[in-house]
Amino acid sequence: MDRLNRTHYQATEYTERVLQFGEGNFLRAFADWQIDEMNHKAGFDTGVVVVQPLPTGMAERLNEQDGLYTVYLEGMQNGQPLREHHVMECVTRGIDPYARYEAYEQLVEQPELRFIISNTTEAGITFNPDDRLDDRPQSSYPGKLTALLYRRYLHFQGDVSKGFIIIPCELIDRNGAVLQDIVLQYSKLWGLEREFIDWLDQANTFCCSLVDRIVPGYPQQRMPEITAELGYEDQFVVVGEPFHLWVIEGPDWIAREFPAEEAGLQVKIVDDLSPYRTRKVRILNGAHTALTPVAYLYGLETVGQAVNDEVVGTFIRELIQEEIIPTLDLPEEELQSFAAAVMERFRNPYVEHYVMSIALNSISKFKTRDLPTLSAYAAEQGQLPQRLTFSLAALIAFYRGERDGERIALADDAEVLGYFEQVWTRYEDTALGMEQLVDDVLSQEQFWGMNLNEIAGLTERTAQYLLNIRTSGMRQALHELTAAGTLLSH
Repeated sequence: MDRLNRTHYQATEYTERVLQFGEGNFLRAFADWQIDEMNHKAGFDTGVVVVQPLPTGMAERLNEQDGLYTVYLEGMQNGQPLREHHVMECVTRGIDPYARYEAYEQLVEQPELRFIISNTTEAGITFNPDDRLDDRPQSSYPGKLTALLYRRYLHFQGDVSKGFIIIPCELIDRNGAVLQDIVLQYSKLWGLEREFIDWLDQANTFCCSLVDRIVPGYPQQRMPEITAELGYEDQFVVVGEPFHLWVIEGPDWIAREFPAEEAGLQVKIVDDLSPYRTRKVRILNGAHTALTPVAYLYGLETVGQAVNDEVVGTFIRELIQEEIIPTLDLPEEELQSFAAAVMERFRNPYVEHYVMSIALNSISKFKTRDLPTLSAYAAEQGQLPQRLTFSLAALIAFYRGERDGERIALADDAEVLGYFEQVWTRYEDTALGMEQLVDDVLSQEQFWGMNLNEIAGLTERTAQYLLNIRTSGMRQALHELTAAGTLLSH
């Protein structure tokens, strides 16, 4: 069987206009997939040169396939299961700067290059004071980028038309601003001239970005059947979900150079991406974290099982609709559209997303993803959000470390695990005992960033929910919540 390459597959040749640091699954199934869509649907005519950011990587292996690879999209779309695949043609070549530094250095001489995209993991955007301008190459991604920008500045003699639109995709807050600050740090460390720093500011646009697509990656176990289906060998098959969202914070003129809207893509060029980050963290991540202890103690193992269960599914939908969305500051239509997409993603029949994989560090996740919603709802509505409060009680019960007589493999910081192991031995399963326990847990400011007992009524309500979970079991407690709207007797 033939290997996928440009000898056996008639692929279009595109002008190299994107320099991409990172050859991993996410960029290939997210950014490169969107560039391929713009090439086919909006005449973008853009090829991608992939730079391997670490000494070990896949650039040369990718060249064995002439940059071609297959993306499978699998999931729910418009209420129906979707499974489709396409060959990506936009990647022109890969470069390993550690083995082929001259080829990497020559990139700055290509006048058509316009975009720089990266995903070097959260640890990639860091400052290494040991990096030097004459390193071949620098160890850090920002060091490589600074040296590359400086050589381009020199080659084109400060021509402001030869700058870049720089869009990092690393999952850190304000990624573009952080990257720009580190580039300026290197410029000062290396004593680069003031004219270059002016060129950085005038000719280049550093954009913060928010990326969203679940990419399970290379389907190792399914490759025999996939290879038979494709009819060719492909070492770079990558699986992703249909949903995608790319929010780019930058000037609106970027949309004229990056024709995503014309290609029908979910790409937004905005002045401020903060509301979109908050939307994602609170709806998608917040719902994940809130459902985890509830679903697991209910006896369910995966997110799909949870959303498809009549009772747990109702709990999740009402949590999003009635408690999370009312606290967000975006147009209602956008919030409802995103929420509907989230529920489809949770139902993805092609991915088994185990709730225990989400449970890692659940205390800190609840603090960052759900506590802001709980606090905002209580302040704005003058009452507690019932489902989020119930989820908090379920989280405390979950950290008891037991389900139906079997130990739960809790995964968290040693300090957190040690605390809960001790606190659960101090109090009895009585109304007074649960209120004392909850008071103890909510007072741990090192977990929550504040004393949660200060939120009016939270201690008492959480204790009542927790007592019901402990004495009646999660199933009965949740049935009462979803049927009556509250666990409290009237």
